[in-house]
Amino acid sequence: MKIAVIGTGNIGGTLGQRWNAAGHEVVYGSRAGSGTGPGGPPVMAVGEALSTAEVVLLAVPGGAVAEVVAANGAALAGKVVIDAVNRIGQPEVNSRAAISAAAPDARYVRAFNTLGWENFADPPAGAALFFAADPDARPAAEELITAVGLEPVFAGDAGATGLVDALLPLWFVLVKHNGGNRRVALRITR
Repeated sequence: MKIAVIGTGNIGGTLGQRWNAAGHEVVYGSRAGSGTGPGGPPVMAVGEALSTAEVVLLAVPGGAVAEVVAANGAALAGKVVIDAVNRIGQPEVNSRAAISAAAPDARYVRAFNTLGWENFADPPAGAALFFAADPDARPAAEELITAVGLEPVFAGDAGATGLVDALLPLWFVLVKHNGGNRRVALRITR
């Protein structure tokens, strides 16, 4: 897949590296300019990164997401848009409303927001990643979650975004109860 990772911090940089290593074509989009991003893929302006992408990962600070999607709504049209942003302290921690307003026909996925980046860099054995996705975006989401080394667990369509978001405070509590160890994840047993 051709993936534009918007953001080069811990989440975006780690996922970009993992996907690049799995053979996906990754570019980073950043307001900071150009160069080489984490793991070697190029860094370019956000609009340029979006131009050829099939999948977009939004991994920018919560306060920046509305501006980023509003400025690039046309470029997000029809693409799978993975919302990994947590807008802590806002009524909604996800960015679904902003993405839908800017790009109504984007195929929304809520994923990569309920575990710390450490679990993407080195996934615990058998760890699950819960996600919600528009039906047309589900296969891409499952493939990319699997490429990171996690088990994809479908919580429902985009309307189930709140269910996925509810796991974030649980993860914070588990980290706290484990002495601040962020290498904590959930596993599905069958």
